[in-house]
Amino acid sequence: MHKKKKISELGPGSEMLAPAFARRAMGKGIPKYELPGDEMLPETAYFLIHDELMLDGNPRLNLATFVGTWMEPEADRLMRESLSKNLADKDEYPQTAEIEARCVNMIARLWNSPEDEVAVGTSTIGSSEAAMLGGMALLKNWRKRREAQGKAADRPNMVMGINVQVCWEKFCVYWDVEPRYVPMEDGRYHLGSQEAAGMCDENTIAVVAIMGSTYDGSYEPVKELSTALDKLHEEKGLDIPIHVDAASGGFVAPFLQPQLEWDFRVPRVQSINASGHKYGLVYPGVGWIVWRHEDALPQELVFKVNYLGGEMPTFSLNFSRPGSQVVAQYYNFLRLGRDGYRRIHKASQDVALYLSRRLAAYEEIELITDGGDIPVFAFRMTEAAEKTRNYTVFDISTRLRGRGWQVPAYTFPRNCEHIAVLRIVVKEGFNRDLADMLLDDFERQMKWFDKHPEHRPKKSGHSFRH
Repeated sequence: MHKKKKISELGPGSEMLAPAFARRAMGKGIPKYELPGDEMLPETAYFLIHDELMLDGNPRLNLATFVGTWMEPEADRLMRESLSKNLADKDEYPQTAEIEARCVNMIARLWNSPEDEVAVGTSTIGSSEAAMLGGMALLKNWRKRREAQGKAADRPNMVMGINVQVCWEKFCVYWDVEPRYVPMEDGRYHLGSQEAAGMCDENTIAVVAIMGSTYDGSYEPVKELSTALDKLHEEKGLDIPIHVDAASGGFVAPFLQPQLEWDFRVPRVQSINASGHKYGLVYPGVGWIVWRHEDALPQELVFKVNYLGGEMPTFSLNFSRPGSQVVAQYYNFLRLGRDGYRRIHKASQDVALYLSRRLAAYEEIELITDGGDIPVFAFRMTEAAEKTRNYTVFDISTRLRGRGWQVPAYTFPRNCEHIAVLRIVVKEGFNRDLADMLLDDFERQMKWFDKHPEHRPKKSGHSFRH
């Protein structure tokens, strides 16, 4: 935890903004940390903020984030037109509510839910809120089953790989659920099916499987996990459901690996979440969650709200929010269709595979993944290079940042803390030309280290997981 400083301790001039040329006649500073006393012209306020934001990184060179950074001008226009519409006010904006319902059903069909049923799901701010809703439903249903059996329901646990996104750690803390993490092993960097089944007991509310681990981009074996849980059910009578966190892969696998069974084709999968603002190709933030059927979403979690002239059901954690991201998601669905999503993600995957193949050609580099699942891959230095070179992945990350590239370096969690990697996320907008520029810079940095033998390798860096 960083110690908070007083504003007065930040140094001379730290309390004021000094506009250089927004208004030449303005000769006084503007306070940073309290409301100014006077109004200012719109263009003055604009340039003050605009100039500060120039210090942010270039989104096109950000290979760390999974979040979308570009949309077509027509989508931008629709979002601007929808910014003032409150998605919560379904009575006042019924067509926006209808568009949300269409999206939920489109996504449910994409994930192979029963075609003859109206899908049960909702939009959310992002996958974190969707994960919370999925976890709450699983917890509530587990408690109801336990109480019906006359058994204690005060010690729930959830099984997941130690590579889960932090939102699942939050869920367990917020709702007093014991997290049971399946550790990594050398050569297995995500959830193992047998290991997960071995951690389950009568208090397990669900196993969470990830489609697109943030550590290395790999898919977890959902169908294999379901088979292991089927065997557990036969042997011990434990009937454990699966929730699939498909934050990234939910909008990739249906287009690039359509035969892969990870969704509602797997009977144990009760709910799935995904981020529309990742490979759904929408600006942040929008997420989605869909349940297999109505019984998977306890009615106790659905509230009837009499709001602004009409009664409506709601089962989200957030209430008021703009409808713009949902409208943008619908635009993408109509504009791209299955072929468009397949074309865009295939192009991203082709770049990821090209990059990983070129990097693997260096004797110092060893691939963890190659981008063959989602267009994301991780790589490390070989053990020999770690012992003999005067640099580490943390040094490479720092040097690349000096050229504008954001390529995160981090260590894996428990059992594999000795493995330090670089990770590259390829999204729409990062093309072959930019990939070649990155490769040129990567080689340039390695040559720099060769020319500076006095450089001491950096052993660690910021903990960057997601």
